[in-house]
Amino acid sequence: MAPKPKPKPTASSSSQPPPPIEDLFTSLNLHIQRSQFDQAVKVADQILLVAPSDEDAIRCKVVALIKEDRINDALSTIQASQRLPIDLSFFKAYCLYRQNKLDESLESLKSQEGSSTAMLLESQILYRLGKMDACIDIYQKLQKSKIESLEINLVAGLVSAGRGSDVQGTLDALRVKATSSFELAYNTACSLIERSKYKDAEQLLLSARRVGQETLMEDNLADDEIEIELAPLAVQLAYVQQLLGNTPEAMEAYTGIINRNLADESSLAVAVNNLVALKGPKDISDSLRKLDRLMEKGNGAQSFQLSNGLESKLSPKQRETIYTNRVLLLLHANRMDQARELVAALPDMFADSVMPVLLQAAVLVRENKSGKAEEILGQFAEKFPDKAKVVLLARAQIAAVAGHPQIAAESLSKIADIQHLPATVATIVSLKERAGDIDGAEAVFDSAIQWWSNAMTEDNKLTVIMQEAASFKLKHGREKEAARLYEELVKSHGSVQALIGLVTTAARVDVDKAEAYEKQLKPLPGLKGVDVESLERTSGAKHIQSDSRVGITEAYEESKNKEKAKKKRKRKPRYPKGFDPANPGPPPDPERWLPKRERSSYRPKRKDKRAAQVRGSQGAVVREKHEAAGSDTSANTSNSKSDQATTSKGSSQNAVASQSKPSSKSSKKKSRK
Repeated sequence: MAPKPKPKPTASSSSQPPPPIEDLFTSLNLHIQRSQFDQAVKVADQILLVAPSDEDAIRCKVVALIKEDRINDALSTIQASQRLPIDLSFFKAYCLYRQNKLDESLESLKSQEGSSTAMLLESQILYRLGKMDACIDIYQKLQKSKIESLEINLVAGLVSAGRGSDVQGTLDALRVKATSSFELAYNTACSLIERSKYKDAEQLLLSARRVGQETLMEDNLADDEIEIELAPLAVQLAYVQQLLGNTPEAMEAYTGIINRNLADESSLAVAVNNLVALKGPKDISDSLRKLDRLMEKGNGAQSFQLSNGLESKLSPKQRETIYTNRVLLLLHANRMDQARELVAALPDMFADSVMPVLLQAAVLVRENKSGKAEEILGQFAEKFPDKAKVVLLARAQIAAVAGHPQIAAESLSKIADIQHLPATVATIVSLKERAGDIDGAEAVFDSAIQWWSNAMTEDNKLTVIMQEAASFKLKHGREKEAARLYEELVKSHGSVQALIGLVTTAARVDVDKAEAYEKQLKPLPGLKGVDVESLERTSGAKHIQSDSRVGITEAYEESKNKEKAKKKRKRKPRYPKGFDPANPGPPPDPERWLPKRERSSYRPKRKDKRAAQVRGSQGAVVREKHEAAGSDTSANTSNSKSDQATTSKGSSQNAVASQSKPSSKSSKKKSRK
């Protein structure tokens, strides 16, 4: 049967009029209140069909798309509305912030200056960029705005800026307790960790976890969701255990967090990184596999790129630490190609950091290119003098290990704030001395003496430097200068050690001065009766022969032993129970503790080898035994003579026999298989 033809639509049913715009806005408002943002977008599109330039509908649509994490669609909507007289720059800045396009986001916020919401977003962008001082300034300006939970972000900014000591004063000024929320307690505990107060930080983190569990349970969250929310606290507690030296507890905590996988992405990344750092070069393959879990999906084996979520959620310092650990693991695993590729990409990622150039130098050193490593470190130090301290220290270490002492000394001499410290002076002098530059080493001492002479510090090291300088000059034959330094020490500090050095040194160049200062030395007790002139006339001490010395020693030891013997008290001997010392009986057998086969009285049993050769019936055996009786008697005489000779052989033969047993058993097992 053919299908019936469909009726043609009438004019009334072909085009239904849209609902009134008031009803659409009512529906839009209802969806937003119920957090049904997907439906809100659809209703906003219906409104825009009727009124394409309606500002409220466009704003509602953009916000609903952001709530749905459809950031690209929100940016497209904003881009399509640019021709309309609507200011959507704040929403554009927020979308760019969500896409981690931080510089573009700041540019979009310039038209929103003065707005508290714009300032709050700007502070978040600056925090993610690592510009903590500017971030803190904005938070301090926003304190009068009464923004909810502003103190949490302010404390986080202070900790990230390295100003953990200012946290308690800030909380007191805001009249807020650290335990008012678990987020604030967590950030305050981080400030305590920065100040090395690990026990206090541990107690505050435990309180934060308790407060967080109570708060989240009131919000009717599931147990897994609560654990995910409190994962940063768990990771930080494990980190405190690591700092306290409780390595097994810390490793167990990190491993539990990673295996359960009940943590947000950033907390999991921190746990993986800390575990890798804690294990060090042990189990490198497992550590590399754990870091691979943080990679961007779809990357090849030769590249390493963190996922987009981690790139936006982790701070620059955290991301740099993860990349650094990755490079170090690759060096330990001898994967030089991958390490070289990753190091080459780090300068673009962290342009303001010294870590990329340090890692590049480490790769070159591993490739036995120490000269190239010294060159790139020196170039970086000249280009960025404000970041040169760590780089110059690394260059000095590489040069010293590579056998370039002059370059190492030159690098240390360029660090102005440490070059006059005693340890640095000693290192530079030792390096210059190894390089044969004695004049340069002496100049280092002279410069340090001049610096400490003008330094107004409580812990002045002038005495130590002058003492070592005088000893150095004396060692290299510069007695006059050494005597001058010793004399200055005696006059200024009255050092007895310097006085001894002065007398010893001046005796070589100026005897009168040595005699004058010798009078200041205190006389040694017991030397008043010694005639020095008669001692000088003697030919010296005579060499004592070794035999006489041994005889004297033996006589002394013998007399000492006699004195000990006299002091020893005689005690009545104790006998076993029932033993009569007057009638002791026969002496015990001296071989009573030896095994039987090792005693002289041991006679091994001889086996009758003829028994295995018997053939025939039992009667025949009896006859053979009777017939052999006569021959046995003659054989016994010879055997009795040979028994004594074969006693020692018997034990060795038994030992050989006992050793051959396991091998026979093992051969049987093999045949069964």
